[in-house]
Amino acid sequence: MGRRAAAAGSALFFVAAPGVVAGVVPYLLTGWHRGHSRLPLQIIGGLLLLVAVPVLVSAFVRFVREGAGTPAPVAPTSDLVVGGLYRYVRNPMYLAVAATIVGQGLLLGRGVLFIYAALFMIVVFAFVRGYEEPKLTHTFGDEYAAYRRAVPGWWPRRPRRSPRPR
Repeated sequence: MGRRAAAAGSALFFVAAPGVVAGVVPYLLTGWHRGHSRLPLQIIGGLLLLVAVPVLVSAFVRFVREGAGTPAPVAPTSDLVVGGLYRYVRNPMYLAVAATIVGQGLLLGRGVLFIYAALFMIVVFAFVRGYEEPKLTHTFGDEYAAYRRAVPGWWPRRPRRSPRPR
């Protein structure tokens, strides 16, 4: 896939997936109306959003630049994406979407968003274990196995060794 096609596909998928999951659905659940939230929690929520949104955008950009594809299962990357934040955690995109939802919950003081974030993570975890990891194992074989051993799935930390096999 060419870079322009990957960029266009990634932009479309950005709107369709995280745009809906972290934008439209929270709006439908809250109408962006504030509940009862104390200022310190609102500040934490705002800071969480300030961190999570750039993480999400950078993950999408990395799929285009490093992977020559998109995060969408219908137009996957031709190369395994292991750079940038993917050096520290295998699923920064999902974590950023969940953090965006939690940040909104803190900012708005709306508990329904915490429940929604938890349900989102349950569904994502099942998707990753049931589809994504087997697909990556089939597609990238030893390269993905080495990456999986070197980089945690859900809790960011520095990798112990290079994620690429030598």
